[in-house]
Amino acid sequence: MIQKMLLFYAVVRGRWLLFGACLFWLAQAPPCLADGLRYTVTNALPHDPAAFTQGLLLKDGLFYESTGLYGQSSLRRVDPAMGKVLARRDLAPDLFGEGLAYWKGKLYQLTWQSGVVLVYDAKTLAPAGTLPLETEGWGAASTPSGIVTSDGSDTLTWRDPATFKLVRTLHVTDHGRPVKLLNALAWVEGSVFANVWHDDRIAVIAPDTGRVTAWLDGARLRVLAGNPPGETDLNGIAWDPVRKRLYVTGKLWPKIFELSLTR
Repeated sequence: MIQKMLLFYAVVRGRWLLFGACLFWLAQAPPCLADGLRYTVTNALPHDPAAFTQGLLLKDGLFYESTGLYGQSSLRRVDPAMGKVLARRDLAPDLFGEGLAYWKGKLYQLTWQSGVVLVYDAKTLAPAGTLPLETEGWGAASTPSGIVTSDGSDTLTWRDPATFKLVRTLHVTDHGRPVKLLNALAWVEGSVFANVWHDDRIAVIAPDTGRVTAWLDGARLRVLAGNPPGETDLNGIAWDPVRKRLYVTGKLWPKIFELSLTR
């Protein structure tokens, strides 16, 4: 009888622990209450499968890409059609490259935990100085009112490009629930598009309220990329304002996908 009672207690306790673990996971998972953003894949461009993409932007018909990992981080200028690296500057081995933004002839590359922003001349990729960063560096993008950055939380921070000092912050929510782990960023037609770490979705964020107005589900893009294993998040967003095309890729993905968006 005692053995049966102990067995019953163990089963019940195990179920409650499992239930508690499920509740914890649900609390941490990014919400998905906003509508889905539909898209059509219009092209698949070659991408270096050894590039741990942390930031991506399109300028004058060329990709500029920031890659991460200690000892492997770089800044690159890339031919979109061929995937060929036209110019490259490697970071010091103790720096982990992160988000990338363009502002008035300069490129701003965040570093993860080094407290520094690397500034380059966009034409030559020559170093043009450094700026302080008081948070972790995750994502970055140029907006009409300055550079916006993310730090892995639910907060977006607008900064003065001249000093990188904080101008304003914005908490991102989906129907009142915070959306954490915001990563690579892009400014797209008046909205902030944000990757979410360890999630194959992109949040579309209203810059005045922080509300997620839509989600772009990139799960099928991972399949088209061949389901790369390991730490291969969907990460890296670029917008072509002329052709109205969105470009997305992932860490160590062999493709950059060109998308046509429909609301």
